[in-house]
Parts: sequence; C-alpha cells; structure tokens
Amino acid sequence: MHTFLLRTTGSAPCGTDSIAYRRGGIGRQVFPLITTPMRTDPALSLRPATLADAALIASIHSASWQATYRGLLPDAFLDGEVTRERAAYWEARLSAPGGERRMVQIAELAGEPAGFVCVERQPESAWGVLLDNLHALPGYQGVGVGKLLMRAAEDWARAQGEAQLYLFVLEGNVPAIGFYERQGWQFAGAEPDHMGGVDITALRYVYRLNR
Repeated sequence: MHTFLLRTTGSAPCGTDSIAYRRGGIGRQVFPLITTPMRTDPALSLRPATLADAALIASIHSASWQATYRGLLPDAFLDGEVTRERAAYWEARLSAPGGERRMVQIAELAGEPAGFVCVERQPESAWGVLLDNLHALPGYQGVGVGKLLMRAAEDWARAQGEAQLYLFVLEGNVPAIGFYERQGWQFAGAEPDHMGGVDITALRYVYRLNR
C-alpha cells in the first residue's frame, strides 16, 4: 500500500504507501520551487526526484516493504515480485504527465539515500492532498528522516493552498500507525483493498494543515 503507507524521537517506521493511488522549522524554501537541496543540518538534506531516480526510489520502496510488511504480506511477494513491480511502477509514474500535481523528494544523509516522500493533489478527492508514500530505510530511522519527509509534504500541500492531507496505512502496521498518531494524524475510517495477492484493510488517516 501506500503511505504503507511508512510507513526522531519516536523513530519513524520503514514505510508508508497510499493504497488509494495504486487504485489507479525544516528549511525556508517553499515547495515546489526548490532548485537546490533543502538543508536541515550539515548531513541531512532533501532534493527533488527526477526520472533518473526511478530505480533508486524503487529500491528504497521495495526494501522498505520487505522490512515493514513481513508477516503482513506473503513472503513470496516480498522476496520476489515486489522488486520488479516497484521498478516498473516508478519508471512509469515518473514518466507520466501530471508531474505538476505531485512532489517527490529524496532524503539523503551525508550524501547517501535514506528515504523518499511522494505527495499528490487529488482534485476530485474530498479528503485533500494524498500523502501517497513516505519511507525511511530501516538503517536510517531515529535520525529525523521521517519527520523531515513529513514536513516537506506539509509545506508543499500548504503552498498549493490545501487545508488537509490524507493517507492510508495497512492495518497491522503498528510502527507506522504510532508514528503518524504522534505527529497529530487522526483516524478517519477503513476500507478493504488488495495487495500482494491478498485481501487487506486500509486505514485512512487525515491531518489538518491549519494547526
């Protein structure tokens, strides 16, 4: 899923993905007008993703799923299909039109990829802007990557004039649920979905931006 969906103090879980899309203080710059990496300290930074980053994002995404969804999704899917599936997914997504409706940023720590975030405007959604993916690699949790990515998503959505973010998180992904609730996200419902060859339940969370 998404936003799983990741789904530091209160370290961020590995990954977050929004199931909905598949059905189909940090810095002073305003997204999406960033032209240079946004810095939080000498080591941790964000940079805009490009089509050339498709393979990198896919590798982060699949590694996050493999760590986060073990026991929630079939091993056969996590150890086999997921790597190929994510590679094809991100190549197609970053090549598709409509890039002005989304923001994809890669987090780096001392120049090494540590995670990524993808947030997208959903013009016909009653829930606001979709936080579709937020993933911090397991080896980079507890150093502020998750919070940095979250703040980037919030700043971008505010710059679009939006009032709310929403995401979906896989039921049973306890670390992700805890991370989002600590950041002020609120549960707003559940719905069935299908992922990795099995039926799942997606939990919807929302975050008001006027706080």
